[in-house]
Amino acid sequence: MFEDTHPSTHPPLPPTTEDDRISWLRLLRSRRVGPSTFHRLMQEHGNAQVALEALPEVARNAGVNTYVPCTLEAAEMEYAAGMHAGARLICWGETDYPVALSQLTDAPPLLWAIGEPVLLQKRRVAIVGARNASSLGLRMARALAHELTEGGFVVVSGLARGVDTAAHKAALDGGTIAVMAGGIDVIYPAENTHLGQDIAARGLCVSEQPIGQTPQARHFPTRNRIISGISEAVVVVEAAAKSGSLITARTALDQGREVLAVPGHPFDARASGCNMLIRDGARLVRTGADIAEALQGQRDLALKKQTADKPESKQHSSKKTCQQPDALRRLILDHLSPSPLAEDQLIRDLASSAAQMTPALTDLEMSGRITRHPGGLVSLAH
Repeated sequence: MFEDTHPSTHPPLPPTTEDDRISWLRLLRSRRVGPSTFHRLMQEHGNAQVALEALPEVARNAGVNTYVPCTLEAAEMEYAAGMHAGARLICWGETDYPVALSQLTDAPPLLWAIGEPVLLQKRRVAIVGARNASSLGLRMARALAHELTEGGFVVVSGLARGVDTAAHKAALDGGTIAVMAGGIDVIYPAENTHLGQDIAARGLCVSEQPIGQTPQARHFPTRNRIISGISEAVVVVEAAAKSGSLITARTALDQGREVLAVPGHPFDARASGCNMLIRDGARLVRTGADIAEALQGQRDLALKKQTADKPESKQHSSKKTCQQPDALRRLILDHLSPSPLAEDQLIRDLASSAAQMTPALTDLEMSGRITRHPGGLVSLAH
């Protein structure tokens, strides 16, 4: 484990110049530097340029001797391409960056955005569901999206066909945000090209992926964590038992967001996921009023929980463990499997602390031995 001899005593500040932004891009686009590792490096070194200079040594201590960070030229090319596409870079810690998203351990350090960033400062609710939605499902998505915007909410979705498309279209006049799985300049699916252009002109499109990135299967779960992460609640309109929408719902629960679902007929496979969510405690949704009522209740519960958690947080902060770094890394590898496990569960299982676990996980991620997943999950690398 690399120990910085001059650690920063101040929290990292958002970039203030174009050079700073490009340094952030370089750090984030460097091999094996995901959002969690980015935040760890920034916390240790104070700014991206110092972190970049330390990165080869961090990699060497993790057993990678030929590590080269993302080049300045590559970062400058992406930055220029973003400007050419009419996008702007919103960085973690800046005023336009959504506060709710910034509180996640795997918050995207950078968001490319085209449209109206002010929508990120309004109350937001996500609507997700099946791509092959029924006519009733599409009708419900449109009705909920319209009612939410009438009530002052911004509707968030993923620009997919089906429920996402219906929700975006119904909310276009009132405010909608499309979270894209690929680059901000790559609208997917192609059939939604005109809708994506309309959202960019009248709403907001955001993406954490590099400019020009064609979406791959692995990008959709990471996209989904942003959909739920920037929203107060996630409403699932139609979803099969094994679907991306159910992944979004589970991620939302892990993030402490409210999850609501529209019930469906027991014989309709497209409704099986929603019915499961309701069975497991999700709020049943019939109208936009149900969503507003749930969100008010969520705020009340959050205030109570915040008060109740204070003594417990003090108790946890006083706990100390004395595991050595090498021994802890071995324990982590022995404990993990290819199936993702929550980092907080890993900390409990190994009787460790977040202060010790975080640098150990960073080292293992840099060496390619573990993989971090959306929602604070970690697994052995495949």
